[in-house]
Amino acid sequence: MFDVLTKGFKSAQLALQGKTQLTEDNLAPALREVRTSLLQADVDLTVAKTFLARVKEKALGDIVPIKVSGQKVRLSPQDWFVKACHDELVALMGPVDTSLELSGNPAILMMVGLQGSGKTTTSGKLAKRLLSEGRKPLMIAADVYRPAAVDQLQVIGRKLGVPVFHVEGMPPVQLALQGVATARNNGCDVVIIDTAGRLAIDEVLMQEIVDIKAAVHPDNVLFVVDAMIGQDAVHTAATFDERLDFTGFILTKLDGDARGGAALSIKEVTGKPVKFLGQGEALDRLEEFRPEGLAQRILGMGDVVGLVADFERHVDRESA
Repeated sequence: MFDVLTKGFKSAQLALQGKTQLTEDNLAPALREVRTSLLQADVDLTVAKTFLARVKEKALGDIVPIKVSGQKVRLSPQDWFVKACHDELVALMGPVDTSLELSGNPAILMMVGLQGSGKTTTSGKLAKRLLSEGRKPLMIAADVYRPAAVDQLQVIGRKLGVPVFHVEGMPPVQLALQGVATARNNGCDVVIIDTAGRLAIDEVLMQEIVDIKAAVHPDNVLFVVDAMIGQDAVHTAATFDERLDFTGFILTKLDGDARGGAALSIKEVTGKPVKFLGQGEALDRLEEFRPEGLAQRILGMGDVVGLVADFERHVDRESA
């Protein structure tokens, strides 16, 4: 995962090895390595340029001492560059808001996105998460177009012990309305609506999803994004957002050959937060989005302490 990005950042670090200070001249090759990896990872070009400009601005200048556990940490130019990249990656993907609005009676979560993005599986993952928090969810199978979509959600529902509402032949808007009423009548406090995948250029289906939102007034509209698609998904998401005004995003398939473009671009392009990351088919593989953790993974620094653990090796034992 993110191999292209990790390789690019490591090459950039090597380009600065042995330097005693950062200058525009010796920083340029490192930034070129990063730029190449960002574009190979299908990061939006404007986002890539903005990120590089921020890293350059932060990295240039004096080698800045910082404090760790009351001790001075004197960083080499190479280390300071890594720190600049880490901080700007976190800024690019943040700020974080993983909360869901669950005060409705019932609270309604509407899942939207392109075909094949993993909405149905992600609906099940959210249901499992809500169950673990003491909620009583109901899922609505409103994807009436994809073969076996209803069956897939019903199988997931049986695994979790979560009811699934569907009436054969009922149109999606009516399914959503009737499903919410059923949840309310049966004491379910959260509804997850699994809608059909659609393209932004399909006006009939786009109007349908707008009509579903207008009918049930969801508390959360979550756009499910396949992380392997890259910036195409990001720009499609922006088009959807103009019609639906998302609450946020869920990135899926991060365990596959994810180039990382969507993860790095989507917050900057749309202004909406990534809330969760999904990996694999297992229903417990849904985690809250942490930009710090993802930045460490991209930079090849996956330990829980993060960059500070690396910087502590450079501690100057002189008291702060």
